[in-house]
Amino acid sequence: MPPTLGGLVRTPSLGLRPLTGDGGLDRAVGWVAVSELTDPTPYLAGGELLLTTGVRWADSPVDLREYVHRLALRDIVGLGFGVGVALERTPDQLREAAVEFGVALLEVPRPTPFIAIGKEVSRVLAKEEYEGLSRAFTAQRDLTRAALSGAAAVVDRLARDLGARVLLLSSDGAPRHTAPAGASPLPRDLGGGLDRLRAAGPRASAAVTAGAEHIWAQPLATGRRVRGFLAVGTDGPLGPEQRTLVNAAVSLLSLELERDAHGEGARLGEGVLAALLSGALDPADPGAERLVAALPPAPVVVAAADGAPGAPPPPGALVAAYGEGAVLLTAADTPDVVVTDLLEGPVGISDPADHTGLAAALAQAERAREAARSRGGGPVRAAELPGGLLGLADTPAGTRMAEELLAPLLAERSGADLLASLRAYLAASGRWDAAAEALGVHRHTLRYRMRRIRELLPVDLDDPDVRAELWISLRLHGARA
Repeated sequence: MPPTLGGLVRTPSLGLRPLTGDGGLDRAVGWVAVSELTDPTPYLAGGELLLTTGVRWADSPVDLREYVHRLALRDIVGLGFGVGVALERTPDQLREAAVEFGVALLEVPRPTPFIAIGKEVSRVLAKEEYEGLSRAFTAQRDLTRAALSGAAAVVDRLARDLGARVLLLSSDGAPRHTAPAGASPLPRDLGGGLDRLRAAGPRASAAVTAGAEHIWAQPLATGRRVRGFLAVGTDGPLGPEQRTLVNAAVSLLSLELERDAHGEGARLGEGVLAALLSGALDPADPGAERLVAALPPAPVVVAAADGAPGAPPPPGALVAAYGEGAVLLTAADTPDVVVTDLLEGPVGISDPADHTGLAAALAQAERAREAARSRGGGPVRAAELPGGLLGLADTPAGTRMAEELLAPLLAERSGADLLASLRAYLAASGRWDAAAEALGVHRHTLRYRMRRIRELLPVDLDDPDVRAELWISLRLHGARA
């Protein structure tokens, strides 16, 4: 139970004495505020127990009736007056005003520090929060157990725990299961709300009020495709514990509907794809013919993404969780927009391949995904990336090594000139005149810069391996400059 004025009065260590009878002692205390201001209402939110000693009242006479009236309009829970500090007893005018405006007035004895009252309220609030979390955890556990029996059991359990009307709807808004049994249909107002939810996506929600009933609805989806809706009708707004329970039910029902949508055949296709990519299945083996028949006809492409699979794929495509992300196998002519609708996050797409080349296609797709991550834009196809050895080096690890190698030059104020001079020198195979002419500088200027480069880079520029490594590093750095 939350802390109440009556609970504080019944706490022996506080010694509080009600001066206006038992009226209002059942009100919950949201917080304790201490103020000696003659008008503390600008600093109150409502629901507080206000404590004061009246220390300023002796120097600045206060209209206590107007003082209490303002507190009543601010909807404080009660007023506690500390005696023995400024005044030895609670003023009669304060008591009369409290009775007139219905404000519970408590007398706080001199030995009771105000902070002790605040600590007691905080203790009870913390206990209430813990008990609420425990109740929510128990209810979520019961919901999870109910999910073992299917979506209808989750709806029945949620309705029982909330004491509410709960409806499980299909994607077109038709009732699939209601609890309690025979619950009335949704009001017509919510029909348009479902259309808006369907367009807004899986994280939206809609609420309407029909008479005294509050109805809240949320789509059920694990990806972008909405598979149904959950509607909850209650006599009042949902509290924090109730919202937590409803959100848990939404997650469980979304998974259940997604599982129903993926038949055994779809799961078999996902298993075939994962086995092909991991090398556990050889598509050239005669015994694999019927399994390979579940794959899209060649040529195909493999797409790799960071996110888990979104909407179920259309006929002729397969999506499967792979590693920490997801992969898609689809026809080579599948548009990019279809690929990004089926996968979430940065997406890389391989070159066309046949069924025996899926492992290589996956490597291409993962490399293209790395490029998509760095670009932060749409999907990247492997054909867009550099080929050969330079293409292999064009990865986050390769880029990091290139930047580390060139770091001493980049740190110089004249770093741009040094990089340009090194590039020209390497491109001219070390011929001073050709490199200086390409740069448009005197060869003595170039010689000075190259001496500086030799000082900064702990490498031998006459070594062919070093030259090749520097050239690739400059190419990778230039591609991102």
